[in-house]
This record gives sequence, structure tokens and C-alpha cells, in this order.
Amino acid sequence: MAEEKEVQAIAPEPSKKSPIILIVVIVVVALAAAVGISFFITQHMMANNAGDGGPSRLSHDPGVFIKLGDPKDGILVNVGGLKAGRFLKTSIVLEMNPGKKDNIADGKLLAPAETKVMDVTLQTLRSLKVEELDAGKQDELKTTLRDSLNKALGEGSVYEVYITSFLMQ
Repeated sequence: MAEEKEVQAIAPEPSKKSPIILIVVIVVVALAAAVGISFFITQHMMANNAGDGGPSRLSHDPGVFIKLGDPKDGILVNVGGLKAGRFLKTSIVLEMNPGKKDNIADGKLLAPAETKVMDVTLQTLRSLKVEELDAGKQDELKTTLRDSLNKALGEGSVYEVYITSFLMQ
């Protein structure tokens, strides 16, 4: 019996882990997971926002600005069909890609490209109904014009469309 007591005295008791250490480990792991998830979500959202706007939102070289129509009066076109009796007087400026040498030379629009630009612009404006020319739909009009012009001139030719004046009578 004396030997059993000695063996029990020599054998160390199993140590109890402190609950504080366990809590600290859990908190550190949870924080690391939160940081990882936040980083992933932030990177994912930034990547989505960079691609939202299409070609006009991507970084590009400074464009060449071209005013359409008469330098003083801009563009005058009837809208809503012949029987509507409504006219639109507007000034539109295009920001064009200077790298497209078949459209731009020395900061000016070449004659074939100018003909296409005016044709597409006038055709687009004439085909609109009066309700589609509402101020709240101006961004849609700009996008439609940009897409139509890029289709006619080649993708990436027009960076952005700016409407500098807009009068409907």
C-alpha cells in the first residue's frame, strides 16, 4: 500500500486548461475570420464597381472633344413624328478616342466619320418620342447615343456623350 501511495504521488495530476486561454483562442480565430471575410467582400465589391460603367468608365487616354452640328446653334431636329409639331434644339459634345485614326486626325473629325456621326445622332433623336426626352431619362439618351455611335464608328470610338444644352418647343 505504501508503494501505491508513492506511485500516486509521483504521477502528476492531469492539468486543467484554463477557460480564459480557450476564450482568447476563440476570439482570435473569430477576428481573423472576420478580417478575411471583410477583405474578400471589399475586393469583390471594388472589382464589381470598376466594371459597372462599361467602356466609358474604364481609364483611358484623354479624349478629343467634338461639338456636333452648327458651332453656334447645335442641332435642330423635329421629334415625335411629323404631326407632333415639336422641335428639339440641342448641343451635343462627344469625347472621342484619339487613337482611332480612321475617325480623328489632328484633333478633328474626318469627313466620313462626321457624316456617320451626324446621321446616327439625327436618326436617334428623330426616332424618340416626346416622353423619352424627359430630363429624368437623359442618362438613357446619352447611353443610347454612345452605343449607336460606337456601333457605327467601331467599338471604343466614343468615350462619352455630353449634352450641353437642351431646348424642346
